[in-house]
Amino acid sequence: MILSVLFWVCLVVLFYTYAGYALLLWLFVGVKKLLAQPENSPESNGYEPEICLFVTAFNEKDYVYQKVKNAFALDYPKEKIQYVWVTDGSDDGSPEMLKQIEGLEVYHQPQRRGKTHAINRGMKFVKAPIVIFSDSNTVLGKQSIREIVKCFNIPKVGCVAGEKRIVQKDTEAAAGAGEGLYWKMESWIKRKDWELNSAVGAVGELFAIRTELFEEVEPDTLLDDFIISLRIARRGYKIAYAPNAYAEETASLNVKEELKRKVRIAAGGIQTIMRLKGLLNPFKNGILSWQYFSHKVLRWAVAPPVLFLFFIINLLLVVSSVNWNWGNFYALSLYLQVLCYLMAAFGWYFENRKLRMKMLFVPYYFVMINYASVLGILRYVKGHQSVNWEKSKRAG
Repeated sequence: MILSVLFWVCLVVLFYTYAGYALLLWLFVGVKKLLAQPENSPESNGYEPEICLFVTAFNEKDYVYQKVKNAFALDYPKEKIQYVWVTDGSDDGSPEMLKQIEGLEVYHQPQRRGKTHAINRGMKFVKAPIVIFSDSNTVLGKQSIREIVKCFNIPKVGCVAGEKRIVQKDTEAAAGAGEGLYWKMESWIKRKDWELNSAVGAVGELFAIRTELFEEVEPDTLLDDFIISLRIARRGYKIAYAPNAYAEETASLNVKEELKRKVRIAAGGIQTIMRLKGLLNPFKNGILSWQYFSHKVLRWAVAPPVLFLFFIINLLLVVSSVNWNWGNFYALSLYLQVLCYLMAAFGWYFENRKLRMKMLFVPYYFVMINYASVLGILRYVKGHQSVNWEKSKRAG
């Protein structure tokens, strides 16, 4: 009886996390559009405030010129853009390369104290009312600044999340196939979150805030982008989502490199949940609490361990009932899980043999990111996660 209850609890949690929430969003947004005029549809109206394009970089000499060229080519009056680069700890010559480029403000110190410290330090030099954060290894869409600025025409918007796009290749490895699909799904959910109420967080590849709303972040913060954006949302402002403001980057070189990145993100997710417990109070935050719980808390902290526990409970149920027939729902559920894990195992095998089987790479990636999340939770609990990024190698 206990195993049956646990089985159904796990099934409901997993279904809601990976499908149910998205279906409810789609339904609620549809109803909202029928009953009311869209209020989250920004217009430019000639609004062109000064902005600061803010980049933190650690030993990124391979991307410096590409990023600067891309930044200078964006469709926005150049005289209204303050270009700020913070290169703390870099010893590969990139600070010197940047200082030779006219129009850039480069702030460097030899000590490496992590990205969060670099952001806190660099924000003191920002003069514009809007600051746009972007990573050095990403390429921004030409209209990205205009699309972001347009959202700030809505007074209640305090932060704007851009879209992260993974550059797909025909010969993509498992990391690329899985990561590309993951971000397409994530972008769809973010769009619906915003259409309903507010996006839930932003990614460091591209997001913007009203400079006056910036709060210094604790130096040991792992996910500065989420902490900065969600603290603004906690103050009652909305996080807009601008899908036409996008940052492109290549996928991780392989699943091993992606695993390294996901473990850190998972540890950072648990840290974020612990620091933003107040966001779970629906009496203070309204619908945002439901969105945050459904979109982030469940996916970061609950669903990954439940996924693997579900298989164990399902196996024990079938073994204890001695009923392996296809007509037994528990047996059918177990067979489907075994099939998925076998597909993931074959995906792992084929990737290690350099064979491209995208149909198998998706279940492999799904199992891998949930495994990484469990490792990240354990790493956070043990306190073994360094604040300094160990960069993942990217596909060329």
